[in-house]
Amino acid sequence: MMLAGWLANFLTAYALAGAAFAIAFVILGARRLDPAAGRSGIAFRLIIAPGSAALWPALLLRWLRARRGES
Repeated sequence: MMLAGWLANFLTAYALAGAAFAIAFVILGARRLDPAAGRSGIAFRLIIAPGSAALWPALLLRWLRARRGES
């Protein structure tokens, strides 16, 4: 039972961090990784929000590398 509680807490924290990241990413980060995303509308941003929330660790690394000028 203790493992299930720990897992539930971890998944909750991951989801909350992902939701917070997704908001920042669709507003600021997507255009940094793809210039065409900067010209996109709200529909595109709503489409990519769930994926960016789920994949936030990988996208965060790509965003940070893009800010530093790395590939």
